[in-house]
Amino acid sequence: MLPTYHQSDLFGRAAIFAAVYDVVHGGEVHGHDFVEIAVVGGGTGFHETSSGQELLSAGDVLVLRPGAWHGFARCSHLIVANTCLSVAALGSELAFLREVPGVAELVWRSPVRPGRHGWWRQRTSPSSAAAAVSEIAELGELIGSNANQARVFGQLLTVLSYLVEASPVAPRHHPSVAATAARIDDDPAHPWSMDELAGLANLDAAYLTRLFRRDLGLPPMGYLARVRTERAAALLTRTDYAIARVGALVGWPDPTYFARRFRALVGLTPTAYRAKRLLPEAEPI
Repeated sequence: MLPTYHQSDLFGRAAIFAAVYDVVHGGEVHGHDFVEIAVVGGGTGFHETSSGQELLSAGDVLVLRPGAWHGFARCSHLIVANTCLSVAALGSELAFLREVPGVAELVWRSPVRPGRHGWWRQRTSPSSAAAAVSEIAELGELIGSNANQARVFGQLLTVLSYLVEASPVAPRHHPSVAATAARIDDDPAHPWSMDELAGLANLDAAYLTRLFRRDLGLPPMGYLARVRTERAAALLTRTDYAIARVGALVGWPDPTYFARRFRALVGLTPTAYRAKRLLPEAEPI
């Protein structure tokens, strides 16, 4: 199976995990069930994803949604600072991040746009990346010392301030978007239709679609597909269920259609995702 890093193993019920790594040779190709933001602070290496291998350098920022897979190869002391965010916390105590200018684009919208397979790469200046690496190290220390939540969340905002471009104040999410997304999150396997979702929101389907695109970067049915894909990725790596059963459990009972949608959003078929492997390890600083 594709190695998968689980929140339950890495940071339990906490909302955030942070650490800085010195990747000497490479890091295994893996998936994970949380949102990962990785900042490259120095050194050299290649990032492997569904798009192939790309050269990394100081200033690169990588964002991966649950279900996305990646790894590192041919590295020479590649400094990678990771900030990992719980999906559950992003819907509760970290939900305020959706209203922070630039953060919603970085964490929610950019990685899920068509063709990105749940991950996104952007650039910041090497000086901003160096500052972010230092702040991520401090964030990890605060979490390790059981600092109060206000200090931890404040430090998280400091980290993110180095990674997002200046942007106007983001509009607050329309209540119908939040309510509809919550329904999908609660029961993604339900055979949702656009008409049903619009009816529950008591809005015209075209208007609800425009609101979803504005607030989440995806139409309602695209959001549903993303949620199903992320749930399927977790099942593929955590269980030995047959591929067809996984598809059925997330709402895609037709195995052929499930394979096609999963590949479009992740970059691998469900079978290949489960089988994908690579090699060595990163050393924590």
